[in-house]
Amino acid sequence: MDSTAWIVLGTLAALAMLVAAAVLLVRVFKARRLLIDAGIPLHNKALFWAAVAYTISPVDLLPDPIYLDDIGVLLVALKMLHSAAHKAGIGTGERRTPTA
Repeated sequence: MDSTAWIVLGTLAALAMLVAAAVLLVRVFKARRLLIDAGIPLHNKALFWAAVAYTISPVDLLPDPIYLDDIGVLLVALKMLHSAAHKAGIGTGERRTPTA
């Protein structure tokens, strides 16, 4: 393969990772909406903001054309937010009421 084909393949791979990161970021924001004022612990809300800050931050573990680290952080945040929502009974048809 010549260098033009490698550049095109690299660009397509970077675009695919960027789209995946954007989709996951949107899903994290949607999961956060479920948790607003639902009695979810502060560390879960802080995890949301940490994932968003890491995703948009120019400082990454891997250079920005490679979005695998951003995708990983967003996947962890999404899993933790869904776990917190499940524990609170949000989205499962039942809702826990906070105890005094």
